[in-house]
Amino acid sequence: MLSLHTNAAALSAQNSITRTQNGLSTSMTRLSTGLRINSAMDDAAGLQIATRLKVQTSGMGVAMRNTQNSISLLQTGEGALDEVTSILNRMKDLATQAADGSSTANDKTAMQSEFNSLTSELSNIMSNTKFGGTALLNKTSGKLAAAVDFQIGADSAEKLTANFSTSLTAIDTAIEAVSADYDGATGAAATGTTTELTASANATIDKVATAIDKVSALRSDLGAVSNRLDHVYNNLANISTNTKNATGRIMDVDFASESAKMTSSQMLLQAGTAMLKQSNSQSSLVLSLLQ
Repeated sequence: MLSLHTNAAALSAQNSITRTQNGLSTSMTRLSTGLRINSAMDDAAGLQIATRLKVQTSGMGVAMRNTQNSISLLQTGEGALDEVTSILNRMKDLATQAADGSSTANDKTAMQSEFNSLTSELSNIMSNTKFGGTALLNKTSGKLAAAVDFQIGADSAEKLTANFSTSLTAIDTAIEAVSADYDGATGAAATGTTTELTASANATIDKVATAIDKVSALRSDLGAVSNRLDHVYNNLANISTNTKNATGRIMDVDFASESAKMTSSQMLLQAGTAMLKQSNSQSSLVLSLLQ
């Protein structure tokens, strides 16, 4: 029907052009950002899922850094205990030498002097070894003197609790048995008045051996937890990678598919514009009936 007031064909063409323009705008936005979902209108459910995945990935990234820092902390403590073992080995050698009948009183006095110096260094290492400014092996304020919680995941329940207090207390007790001048709390130097080698060198041998065993036990505990944290890190890295891939499949745009859609929309827009021009010209046919 020819009508001056209503041009149905033009209205239909306008609606088609509007839909095509909306689709073209969406395609151009996706191609310019590289994201399939740029607002909740694009995919409300997908955005919700992707947001949860992103939060999880972010939390796991922090947890991965936590595990590396925790391993470094434990390795610092283990390294200090390695030096403690070396010192105790030297002290045992001195006790063994002093216990021999060939050692004179002057020899034993010289050995006792070195023994006292080594005791002072043991006190220094145990009281002053720190990680990030925090004491580790101090028997009263050390990080390892109480249970330690390592946050190894993005959720509050994902934590690893390690307790080294019993082993650390055993070390302090054993070293105190070796030398009365040992001070694992303040790191005070030996006074030089003890007689471990000048009076009871033979008994000191076994005491030092016991201290070495206690140090080895704590080093073993620290190594076991460090290995576990290393496995935690590897597992978190695997989960994080797969979670990022899942987020990408939801959020990222398929450039090949979206480019094809944009080309199609551009062609439809050109065709729609041409048809709108044609439909508008139909009104002029009414005038030919009036001539």
